[in-house]
Amino acid sequence: MKLTTTLKATAAAIAALVAVSTTPAQAVELPCSTAKLIVPWGPGGGTAVIFGIFEKAIDATDAPTKIKVVTVPGQGGGQGAKEAHGAKPDGCTLFAIHQHLVVNYINGVTDFSWDGFEPVAMLTDTPEIIGAGGHVPYDDLEGMLAAAKDAPGEIPTGVSMGATSHFLWIMLGAKTGTDFAYVPFQGGTAGRITGLMNASIDLGGINMAAARTQRDDGALKAFAIAADERSPLIPDVPTLKELGVDMNYSLTRGIMLPKGTPPEIVEYWAEVFKSPTEDAAFVEEQAAKGTEVLYLGPQEYAAWWKDTETGFLDAAKELKVGRFQ
Repeated sequence: MKLTTTLKATAAAIAALVAVSTTPAQAVELPCSTAKLIVPWGPGGGTAVIFGIFEKAIDATDAPTKIKVVTVPGQGGGQGAKEAHGAKPDGCTLFAIHQHLVVNYINGVTDFSWDGFEPVAMLTDTPEIIGAGGHVPYDDLEGMLAAAKDAPGEIPTGVSMGATSHFLWIMLGAKTGTDFAYVPFQGGTAGRITGLMNASIDLGGINMAAARTQRDDGALKAFAIAADERSPLIPDVPTLKELGVDMNYSLTRGIMLPKGTPPEIVEYWAEVFKSPTEDAAFVEEQAAKGTEVLYLGPQEYAAWWKDTETGFLDAAKELKVGRFQ
């Protein structure tokens, strides 16, 4: 079951297969001086932080239309998705997404998936980190899995129910023959990290910033990163594959527009968002957040989504999750 793709290889393969226009997008006049960029989670979460960096970078350019991040939390990303889905296709409402969109569809939160929008661009890739509170008695993935097998379905694990953070542990369980006691947490990664640090949960996905700064004092533990390679920011943390679990899992963030947005507006925004990704200082700033900049234009991004959705749907059918129960 393929839940995520090896993005560096996939990006190159898709780019080679999909014909992409080399003609610059024609200048367009939008009926707004500032476009709303809906982030379907609360402020301070990883997605809001990443797109806040984009907002700052785009506002520093000569783009005639700027962007403003607006957080619309609720329903594991579903509330913001519904608002963006129903917006006018005039280029003044953009939607910041990752794989939550197909997970929401699987779980019946929305009746549309990625193809309910116009893909604009893939922008970043952030691998998940398997974390734990400093209070747990085990110090590595092997110990964690042994504890989970000794107490199936009992270890409190923080997730946003029905969201990508939940799906991470469902799939890890499927790969390793383990099960966990899922504890709903609001506030995304930040909420889970607080729960790990105050010992209200034992396990949960953590972000790069926490993995880098909150392990030295013993408040958190990081067991594995769900990527092909170790991160140079936390080189002591092995990959799942190194530890015998054949699994990658990352949040791949990008931009969508409402269905029916004219192609010239799609191309306009694709070029606006591409500009920062070609700036070394911007790439470094995102890297400091544990996020790799990885750009794909509209056609490549659509092809990536089609492939990615197939992997998620196949897994959901096999595990009888959500609408496939």
